[in-house]
Amino acid sequence: MAIRQHRDSLPRTVVRTPLAPAAIGPYSQGILVGSTLYCSGQIALCPNSGSLIDGTVADETVRVLENIGAILSAVGMNFENVVRCCVFLTDIDDYAQVNEVYARYFNETPPSREAVAVSALPRGARVEISCMAVR
Repeated sequence: MAIRQHRDSLPRTVVRTPLAPAAIGPYSQGILVGSTLYCSGQIALCPNSGSLIDGTVADETVRVLENIGAILSAVGMNFENVVRCCVFLTDIDDYAQVNEVYARYFNETPPSREAVAVSALPRGARVEISCMAVR
């Protein structure tokens, strides 16, 4: 089935920043449509090396959120613009540690969110977070 873009549709802008890891598959770091940013799931990859960082699940969560912050910043947004997050954990027992770090980035008016346990994440990561943000 072919999908045609309506002539009044908002343009899609691919978001790329060297301050976040390059995509490791056929996806974009983010897509901006109008005033809404759809940010792809981020794992704890170092933007410079593309390697998964060493450390605790808390360390991974910091790196994940720093990667998201870089993508937000690339379009003039910050964590206050985030309205929805999806958190994926390979071990639900890491939930409290991830929440402790997450609360440092989303403290006053946190976005809506779900957190689910999954069997595995790319590259052996323990946490992945995606989000949507609105200007």
